[in-house]
Amino acid sequence: MSTLAKKVDFGPEEDYTHTQEAVLDSGIRIKKLYTPQDIAHLSFERDIGDPGQFPYVRGIYPDMYWKRPWTRRLYAGFGNAVETNRRFKFLLDHGQTGLSAALDLPTQMGLDSDDPLAAADVGRVGVAIDTLKDMEEIFEGIDLGKISTSFTINATAAILLAMYVAVGEKQGVPSKHLRGTVQNDILKEYIARGQYIFPPQPSIRITGDIIEYCIHNIPRFNSISVAGSHMHENGATAVQQVAYTFCDALTYIDEVVRRGYHIDQFAQNISFLFCSRQNMFEDICTYRAARKRWAYLMKDRLQAKDPRSHILKFAAGGGGLWMTKRQPLNNIARGMVVALASALGGAQSVLLAAYDEPFAIPTEESAGISLNIQNILIHEVGITDTIDPLGGSYFIESLTDQIDRKIVETMDGVEKSGGIVSLIEKGDLQRQLAQQAMQEEMRIQKGESVLVGVNRFVAEEEKGEEEMVFHEPDPMTRQRQIERLARVKKERDPQQVSAALADLKKAAMKGENLMPSLIRAVKTYATLGEMVWVLKGIYGIYTAPSGI
Repeated sequence: MSTLAKKVDFGPEEDYTHTQEAVLDSGIRIKKLYTPQDIAHLSFERDIGDPGQFPYVRGIYPDMYWKRPWTRRLYAGFGNAVETNRRFKFLLDHGQTGLSAALDLPTQMGLDSDDPLAAADVGRVGVAIDTLKDMEEIFEGIDLGKISTSFTINATAAILLAMYVAVGEKQGVPSKHLRGTVQNDILKEYIARGQYIFPPQPSIRITGDIIEYCIHNIPRFNSISVAGSHMHENGATAVQQVAYTFCDALTYIDEVVRRGYHIDQFAQNISFLFCSRQNMFEDICTYRAARKRWAYLMKDRLQAKDPRSHILKFAAGGGGLWMTKRQPLNNIARGMVVALASALGGAQSVLLAAYDEPFAIPTEESAGISLNIQNILIHEVGITDTIDPLGGSYFIESLTDQIDRKIVETMDGVEKSGGIVSLIEKGDLQRQLAQQAMQEEMRIQKGESVLVGVNRFVAEEEKGEEEMVFHEPDPMTRQRQIERLARVKKERDPQQVSAALADLKKAAMKGENLMPSLIRAVKTYATLGEMVWVLKGIYGIYTAPSGI
């Protein structure tokens, strides 16, 4: 008998057999067997189509990965700019084809590193960015004209984008050549994450400012990535992940259209971020259904004429919900399944968390493993040998259709309840997701929802945390960052800073697009906290409804 078999309780034989139909969180029942009758009502032209053809169920490009694989990204960034620059270069040298920047909590919340409220969090879950100097050092030696960068930032998205534009100019890269994505999805912060600053209405307006500015000045940049992943990891079902995300997206679209723009002027720069949870086939079909529903929303509801406006571009993967602290090496296998679901679901980018993220920021070794999971799928497994290998499966096409119908039903329910912003302001969505997350945790604790190595097949002896090698945060990070910030403040021209902040205040009071004023301000090395403080004086600070 092997050592593994001695140490692990595999449970009785009946653990491996179904005694009843599986039921997804959305209420869809999975049948024991699917036949042609399950898809007899579907029309190939209306409901499926060829890859690259409306309604894009099989993928948004005719060749999909057969011609070029998905973009491989790892969410990276920690400590200060120099450390993050080093990690970015490591990832690029090991096959990563795009950058995804993680920002620390003070940066996300509009606090400078020397703010007392930031004391415990500087550089802890992402890189600290106080001024343009930090952004310059993050991308030192990295040509912004040759790489795309995704920023997971929302409340301060406009400021971070302004800094990126300024770095591009310093490198000699015109704004029109910059590529990447700024998340810029503030509504999901109220629903699921809590990293908001201003109330919803002015926040939506700032989101619109970014989209509007990109229309004219950064046409190759995705001006928003509407993120369902955070809702999914905070209790939303796969169906709700898509439905609520689309409701958020339509709110932003309405804001820009209200300014006099046509959907075809900016639809191509809207992207999405979804994530996988547990059921691989549910994830695959959710992504397929999302493409179909978005295509019909753009064509029928928003009257988009350009076929490129009909396509749904999205990144997918896992941010950590599927990972466990117990037996963490199992997370490598979970990562492979998540990457497989993302690829078979037709994602344009795959962002895969590392196996040690339940404990700390990934080490170079664990980040390399996550990156190689994707390299294995591309170069060893045959994922890219044919386009949409699951297309035509009775099960896949039937489940895709059922999920699509559930998405429509859920979106209709949101509209009948007053719209997504109204539900957020009342706290209804937040309470719903919190309750669902609690119910799922109870199912795990009772063993009704299986987590291998946690509540089933648990090793009697397992490697303890003390035996694993984790990233060790530098205890001097905040002090060094404060010293860097002090040097920048000493060297900058205070009169230029004051004039730029006054200009920003005037633009906010007049309801003008903030981006030009923010770009001028960051070039004077005004701090992120100084700019946010000005805007707080105009817009106020949001307080969540009681009882959440």
